[in-house]
Amino acid sequence: MMEAFRLAFYVSLGQLLLGESRLAGAIETGNTVSKGGDAEGQGGTDAQMLTVTTILQDPYAMARGTELEGYCLDLLDALSKMLHFNYKVTQVKDGRYGAVSADGNWTGMVGEIVRQEADLAVAPLTITSAREEVVSFTTPFLSTGIGILFRRDAASQDTSFFGFLAPFSKETWAGLLVAYLLTCLCLFLAARLSPCEWKEPTSEENRFTFLNSLWFGAGALTLQGAAPHPKALSGRIIAAIWWVFTISLLAAYIANFTALLRTGDEPLAIQTFEDLVKQRELEFGTVESSSTFQFFKNSRNPTHRMIYEYMDKRRDYVLVKNYHEAVQRVLESNYAFIGESISQDLAAAQHCNLIRAPEVVGARGFGIATAKGSAWANTLSVAVLKLGESGDLDYLRNKWWETTCFRKGPDPWSPLKPQAIGGLFLVLAVGLALGVIVALVELSNKSRHTAEQEKKSCCSALLEEMSHRFRLKEGARENPEKVKP
Repeated sequence: MMEAFRLAFYVSLGQLLLGESRLAGAIETGNTVSKGGDAEGQGGTDAQMLTVTTILQDPYAMARGTELEGYCLDLLDALSKMLHFNYKVTQVKDGRYGAVSADGNWTGMVGEIVRQEADLAVAPLTITSAREEVVSFTTPFLSTGIGILFRRDAASQDTSFFGFLAPFSKETWAGLLVAYLLTCLCLFLAARLSPCEWKEPTSEENRFTFLNSLWFGAGALTLQGAAPHPKALSGRIIAAIWWVFTISLLAAYIANFTALLRTGDEPLAIQTFEDLVKQRELEFGTVESSSTFQFFKNSRNPTHRMIYEYMDKRRDYVLVKNYHEAVQRVLESNYAFIGESISQDLAAAQHCNLIRAPEVVGARGFGIATAKGSAWANTLSVAVLKLGESGDLDYLRNKWWETTCFRKGPDPWSPLKPQAIGGLFLVLAVGLALGVIVALVELSNKSRHTAEQEKKSCCSALLEEMSHRFRLKEGARENPEKVKP
């Protein structure tokens, strides 16, 4: 009796566990993962079963023991719950994304969709015009571009002999030179125009020649001071505003130079694709038969053409088979990988000695591929848009791109650009304009007084005064001792 009761108990327990396993729906056979939903969540037994092909690439699809996980698996699960379908995930047989082979057939995930071996391709599959001709894509679920990934130590600039210029960018130095020359010119003009600075242009010598103005500006720039000093209000306004400008600029220079010495950071030698072409230390390449390779092949940009020609001539040893091989090669050799920027961001987050160059070209997106003309393309596109509007795509992005690199010490250093000190240049411009205006007011007041005394118009008196002050060759009053009787 007890034996029969025990047998019935084990049979019931086995049926219960089998039912829960069916509801959970994770059944694996080799490289295949099946998902079956419950009646409430995914449509029950009458829900359509879709075959989904994907490719192993962090963090989109990763093998964890006997299961697959990653961004694309989470995305697929969210879509299945929203649209009520079941799915079976398989890994692409040839390990490729999809390109036209020599015999004219499509390889990779695109080929499996074309041959109807799979219903969907959920992977980091770039939407291109060539692929769009044979399959249908949904709205992009991730936006990306083409970037350059390399090691920090392999692409850092050597210490320059003119490293003292590093705290300011080239644009800032150019702006400083223009500001210096413009200030000296305004000081020269104010000294010429103001009667308080130069009372008698026909008999007195103007101390503020243009060379003296340059010397005065240079002295203020180095906090040394230089004679002569302005006496008129207009000249003092210009001098004061130049002093404020130079003190603030020197403070910014010292602070940025100190930060550079403390962090030890150097500007990256490779900022753009043009920099990549010009350098000779790093080899560079991309994944063979990838959309990135086709982008450079079809581009008419001269720099992009040079990159394609370089990779095409050396395809046997600069092109890699997959993303994992590319990252490993970047880590182990002087190699720069050209590929999807969003995947490179993940590599830089996982390997702290890797970095992506700032420039990104070829804006593109990852989409879900379906059979050409399939109704699933539009249905999935709407679902992807809803996931984006609800913030689910951002959540998945933050979940799977979480960085493990936390750089100690201060923030990364960069040269000071004109935008950071634009207010200083604006204040200087206002001060210079004010000084010149005050000089004109001083001159007009004297001209009006002269016109009243000599009984002539103010305009003629002003023009006569300016002709005396700006003539090319100054004359002096005749020396009475040299006048013949």
